[in-house]
Amino acid sequence: MAAKQYVWMDGRFIDFDKANVHVLTHSLQYGSGIFEGIRAYSTEKGPAVFRLAEHAARFINSAKIVGMELGFSKKQVADVILSTIKKNGLASCYIRPFAFYNDQQIGLNITGKKVSFAVAAIPFGNYFQTKDKGISCKVASWQRINSHVLPPQAKASANYLNSILASQEAKHAGYDEAVLLSPQGHVAEGPGENIFLVRDGRLLTPGLESDILPGITRDSIIKLASRLDIVVEERAVHREELYTCDEAFFTGTAAEMTPITSVDSRKIGDGKPGPITALLSERFAAIAHGKDSEYSKWLTFA
Repeated sequence: MAAKQYVWMDGRFIDFDKANVHVLTHSLQYGSGIFEGIRAYSTEKGPAVFRLAEHAARFINSAKIVGMELGFSKKQVADVILSTIKKNGLASCYIRPFAFYNDQQIGLNITGKKVSFAVAAIPFGNYFQTKDKGISCKVASWQRINSHVLPPQAKASANYLNSILASQEAKHAGYDEAVLLSPQGHVAEGPGENIFLVRDGRLLTPGLESDILPGITRDSIIKLASRLDIVVEERAVHREELYTCDEAFFTGTAAEMTPITSVDSRKIGDGKPGPITALLSERFAAIAHGKDSEYSKWLTFA
């Protein structure tokens, strides 16, 4: 890691510690920003960003959904991300693009307000400390947001209060993470992760109708599973299926692939990460670290 860290913001690099905004900044007050979570992995060829084009596209789509005039193309977003990794001299990192209304006037109106765009890249390890052994989950009392309330397909800052409340509820009850249900009572996702179940050798995962964020790691696992001749069903998943499945795991940029070994104090399978989870996790790690040429198109080298 470079001795000094930088954040790209509004066209220039600034010292990490000076990447500040006013306390009355609109997006700080009202949660009106959008962001992405992206990882770059160390490989023999240097740092490689995992599915950069897809992350840049989702960032642009989030801006469209919330009506934000970002002023950057997908290519420009990707180029800034690669420049930030190089500037910080990181072999691997977590990347946070963030766009927000940089205005200090009180009020909900966003018309004409300045949009700032920033990218930070920081060293980042496992999101869950017990990732390899698996985690415990609790079904939250908080429902997953839906399109009648907030846009779940946008990675918007305001959406994540829903996630924070659910996650804190689970942790206060002694669990590692939460699982949120849709208003219809179907399994939706974790606070910051998509979810998969394994049953009779098949993968089950909630579809868009369950108010999920369309995860890029989720999409990667679906494609990888299909390549390995593992049948994948995208459908409404009932809460009871969490208790009776053979295996379960979360996917996400931060979580990567994290096994779930219990839900609501009910052991999943034998209470250990299962064989299909282990197989997919091993293959995913190989792809991310540039050790699987079949999926080299998913990597962009900084």
